[in-house]
Amino acid sequence: MASAMTYDGVQAGQQLPGLDIPITASLIVAGAIATGDYSLVHHDKAHAQAAGTPDIFMNILTSNGLVQRFVNDWAGPAARIRSVKLRLGAPNFPGDTMKLAGTVKGKEVVGPDKLVDVAVSGTNSLGEHVTATVRVALP
Repeated sequence: MASAMTYDGVQAGQQLPGLDIPITASLIVAGAIATGDYSLVHHDKAHAQAAGTPDIFMNILTSNGLVQRFVNDWAGPAARIRSVKLRLGAPNFPGDTMKLAGTVKGKEVVGPDKLVDVAVSGTNSLGEHVTATVRVALP
């Protein structure tokens, strides 16, 4: 994990260090179970194939959690996520890698909060899996 970020130490255009996440069946199944998503397409390969996909695939809540982890790892333990706007694209299947990248888009002070907006993109071999804007309060 990087050292903790501060509002004054962050500038628009700043790039976050990338993060590669190997997509495994265990990650997909554990994420689905941890988020209470028992849809068979997230843990039963035969059912996923019957639904028209080549394998099980990651659910949106796991993708959301990975995006938040990515931003939190950069921002540090004193940061607080205030909002996440997220959109899914290409599915994450086992055996692939999701490459997360981020850019600081802007900063503003709202009341007592010093807020930073971070644009996040997660791509895999099929294309863009997730795009998000994460608003984080920094010290």
